[in-house]
Amino acid sequence: QVQLVESGGGLVQAGGSLRLSCVASGIIFSIYNMVWYRQAPGKQRELVAVVNSGGGTYYADSVKGRSTISRDNANNTVYLQMNSLKPADTAVYYCNAKSVNDDYWGQGTQVTVSS
Repeated sequence: QVQLVESGGGLVQAGGSLRLSCVASGIIFSIYNMVWYRQAPGKQRELVAVVNSGGGTYYADSVKGRSTISRDNANNTVYLQMNSLKPADTAVYYCNAKSVNDDYWGQGTQVTVSS
């Protein structure tokens, strides 16, 4: 059974930092591209950052320069370090594991940034 479990969300003041984690089980983690998405109330889900199986990274313009995605294949974990948080970063953050044939999602973790 595949599981993606996110943690690390919470309430933080603007300018603060959070580190989100996503632990995967039931998959060969190292072969998956790992993606963080977010969905704010009333908005569509949007891609935040990607770390591919080779370690390459991509960031949405909205978080570029403020966030770092990384992966630990030994512990089946992907991280999203977010700094200089803004109220616009308030959303539910979801972890996604993608391969050619598979697409798995976590349940999400809430991030709320107060002004």
